Amino acid sequence: MEFGSLICIIILIVLVVAFILFVTFADADISLLFNHYTRKPQDFKNKVIWITGASSGIGEYLAYSLTKRHAKLALSGVNVERLNAVRERCIDFSGCAEEDILLVPFEIDNFDIHDECVKKVLDHFHQIDILVNNAGISQRADFSDIDINVDQKLFNVNVFGTINLTRKVLKHFLERKKGHFVVSSSIAGKLGVPYSSAYTGSKHALHGYFECLRSEMVEENINVTLVCPGPVFSALTDRCVTGKLGEKYDHTQQATDKKMKTERCCELMTTAIAHKLDECWICIQPILLIFYLAQYIPTIFRTVLLKLLFNKQRVMKLRQGR
Repeated sequence: MEFGSLICIIILIVLVVAFILFVTFADADISLLFNHYTRKPQDFKNKVIWITGASSGIGEYLAYSLTKRHAKLALSGVNVERLNAVRERCIDFSGCAEEDILLVPFEIDNFDIHDECVKKVLDHFHQIDILVNNAGISQRADFSDIDINVDQKLFNVNVFGTINLTRKVLKHFLERKKGHFVVSSSIAGKLGVPYSSAYTGSKHALHGYFECLRSEMVEENINVTLVCPGPVFSALTDRCVTGKLGEKYDHTQQATDKKMKTERCCELMTTAIAHKLDECWICIQPILLIFYLAQYIPTIFRTVLLKLLFNKQRVMKLRQGR
């Protein structure tokens, strides 16, 4: 056998083995996993991090992950009782002083209160280093069955509330000549996830806004990290709405669901924040593989795989981890 042919065979074998390992074990994109396992975790000492949607789910567990790394936190949400519980657990985890965890409860779509909330954080900590835009609501319904009021509500919470608060904090970042925005998006921000068009549209909109912001801030030392999780154990699912305003989707998570553990998602998310990654994908298989196929062979994915492999029942089970 010629030497060149042998090299080609070896390369092919390596690629096949790498693909098998990826499909079997990977739960995030390659760049994020590389940083997670090869670079030292960063200490957030003296960093003030403001997390919206911090009373449960990803926001809650991200608070635990960051406070263990000595961050000072401002925690926002609408459930004051839950926020207090998160605050107490943060203190237990880290042994930090009580004044290192500030509660700023408010509704993200109450735009008029945003200036007051920013002032409250700055009066207490005198700085904001990272804003984690995590507040949001989810939705499930057929495209044709969604009342326009649901679209407006989701955009007010998921998009316009986030954008308005970001603009308020951006003024502070520009004055300090540094800052970091982190956005909890979703795989729905990159793919046309069926049967939740209002939610998917809102997440796509976030990518449009923050990609523009990233471009405008390229000379300002202000970073943007877009985090795209797949199905994760989170109260977001239990608070999911339908196509009718005020109506909740009839779904309860189960311990047996095939979803990513919230702790794991937030550990990976912490890595993305620490190393200021532009965008990261965090989800279990086979959704991660589907994500890659949709991004890198979009025509084949849409014209062949999507039509052959997916129907409503399969999609809903996949999203629910069942």
